[in-house]
Amino acid sequence: MDAALVKQARAGSQAAFARLVAIHERPLRGFLRKSGWIDADDIAQEAFVAAWAGLHKLRADDGFRAWLYGVAWKKALSQRRGAQRAAARDEAWRGEQELEAATDVAAEDRLALEAALATLPEDQRACVTLCLGQGWSHAEAAEALGLPLGTVKSHVTRGRERLLSVLGGAS
Repeated sequence: MDAALVKQARAGSQAAFARLVAIHERPLRGFLRKSGWIDADDIAQEAFVAAWAGLHKLRADDGFRAWLYGVAWKKALSQRRGAQRAAARDEAWRGEQELEAATDVAAEDRLALEAALATLPEDQRACVTLCLGQGWSHAEAAEALGLPLGTVKSHVTRGRERLLSVLGGAS
């Protein structure tokens, strides 16, 4: 029965595809729920949308059910990977927030540092910001900024000295 409906759906019949959905919706959702997917309904919905859009990729009309379940399974795995990446990003952000709170520089000191950085020439400020502020190596900064390695080293050394003199004189 699937094969005839698939042929009609491939020819553009939305009614035929709706019938395929009606036939396979409950079993697919049940499979996903029994496989441990809490959001089985959403995954099934995404699988049917993907199946409609990718019906031309189905090799054999009579293999619709297995193909559909494969699409749903891949959607579920992809959703889990996305959730894991989002959780890792959230955890990293929370860690950064905690670190900032623990090492929070007084607003007055932050403003003084920004003002001191503004006194540096543009290239020197970029080198100091990357190497001292963000922990980049001199080689990484040279590559990113398109400057010779020796120039980056000089900019960092001179920039550090300038910042120390400006900030040291401010206190």
